[in-house]
Amino acid sequence: MAANGGTVVTQSFRQAMAWLHTWFGLVLGFVLMAAFFFGTLSVFDREIDRWAIPSTRFEPQPMPSYEAILRPAFERMQPSRQAIDAMRPRVDGPMPERFDTVASWSAYTTHRDPVLQLFAGYQIPNARNPDELIWADATIDPRDGTPLPDDRLKVGSGFFYPMHYGLTLDWKHLGIWIVGFSALVMLAALVSGVVMHRKLFRELFTFRPGKGGLRSVLDLHNLTGVVALPFHFFFAFTGLVIFSATYFFPVGHTQLHDLHDLHAEVEARELGLPHQRAGVPGGLANVDAMVAEAQRRWEARGMAGDVGFLVLMHVGDANGYVSVYRAGTDRIALVGQGIHFKAETGELIREDPPSTVVGRVAEFLTGLHLQHFRHWLLRWLYVLGGLLGAVCIATGFVFFVEKRKRQHAREGSQGARVVDALAVTMVTGMVMAALGILVANRLLPEDLPARGDWERYAFWGTWALALVHAGWRSAPVARGLANPAWREQCWSIAALALAAPVLNWITTGDHLLQTVAARYWPVAGFDLALLATAAIAGATALHLGRRATASAAATARHREAAHA
Repeated sequence: MAANGGTVVTQSFRQAMAWLHTWFGLVLGFVLMAAFFFGTLSVFDREIDRWAIPSTRFEPQPMPSYEAILRPAFERMQPSRQAIDAMRPRVDGPMPERFDTVASWSAYTTHRDPVLQLFAGYQIPNARNPDELIWADATIDPRDGTPLPDDRLKVGSGFFYPMHYGLTLDWKHLGIWIVGFSALVMLAALVSGVVMHRKLFRELFTFRPGKGGLRSVLDLHNLTGVVALPFHFFFAFTGLVIFSATYFFPVGHTQLHDLHDLHAEVEARELGLPHQRAGVPGGLANVDAMVAEAQRRWEARGMAGDVGFLVLMHVGDANGYVSVYRAGTDRIALVGQGIHFKAETGELIREDPPSTVVGRVAEFLTGLHLQHFRHWLLRWLYVLGGLLGAVCIATGFVFFVEKRKRQHAREGSQGARVVDALAVTMVTGMVMAALGILVANRLLPEDLPARGDWERYAFWGTWALALVHAGWRSAPVARGLANPAWREQCWSIAALALAAPVLNWITTGDHLLQTVAARYWPVAGFDLALLATAAIAGATALHLGRRATASAAATARHREAAHA
């Protein structure tokens, strides 16, 4: 009796886990699908940028000379008109014609960036919050300091990358909150999936495509979920860790605002790095000499000396200092090993000491998620893991619909139809949208005002069309049949993925044979990926077409037999 009771409890627990896995996975799977897909594209975001902005198609460059390149570029910078207009309501009195009190200048690059990102923060006279700054940014060619156009959308790092963690919903960090909640629920779905599938090892070797129907879909769902289980768990967890400061923002900057500011001041005194300007003019010693000294110190510690981040704080003030951070591409952990100098004299202030055990763990987890390292094999494994996650979610959608659509058809319910239309939109429709922005990137005139906005419109417009098409063509699902939108959107993906490299060739002259011969893999590799996408989508469309034909023939035979 006790044994039977234990079995009943176990079965009830597993059923509860199945309910949790199914409904949480369905409701939040749409968000997670975007996170996985655009996260996968973000692995090569810098390479996509070079494809999208032909003027940046040259080799990555090291941090250039401050005196020769950076200083003139910084001195040219000023906030944009949009930034000034956005700040105006938070300032008492008129805004200045020029912002001269520089809080910080900074330059950032990676081993995959041919261009250099510059940022400048300025103090605002009469600002209601004296600590609030107005910001400017610029992109330059690090070889000669030439400014590059600011209205070019960096499709990879400027659109796909933020899409995977914030859905481009910036108001009150709403997108980050939605993705964070979905990641938290994903951890629960992973645990519930493990409870449901007790024989995980067997799932690694169970895929029966010949079975057809539900069995094959479920096998593929289980296989992709189990194979990449550590990947899925790790990235959901580390994503939450990385944005933990955002999630605690309401506490840290409201109830604890004064304590937060006091802590920053105490920490600055302990580190020897001035927290505020002195209000006394100060000069600037040779920054290139400070960079060379930092590189010498890194070399003495047996570390590579590529500079990834250069920061000048309190520029023109006696409290000014210069911080030089290592690129850190020789290791997984995201460690900058900053070295700080007094701006006026070039005197060493401090070297960042080794992190604590907790700090080293955080640096390793963050670095493994953000992948700033030089390790191309691991980068491709990230792509594989991300695609497996996307396939796992997509097959979960398909299994949900296939399992219920005939029952819903008998009951006259539209539930399966609605879910299937949304699934088409989030799987094939999302791929179409990503290809739509790439095609628009090559078709729009180079001198079109607000060109980046038009590219974004192309993305959202393509996705909206995919949604309308999926809903319009989903009527057969209500009768227990397949949705032809899957096949039709696969053909659209094939056409768009083929058009993008052809348009790249026509508009830039960088055809595939040329880029492969020159071993310029950022563009050649992306063109090859697009062609592979076209081939896979075309093969999938053909397969779905054959299945639809076979299903229609079987239905006709069944009707003939019924009439006979």
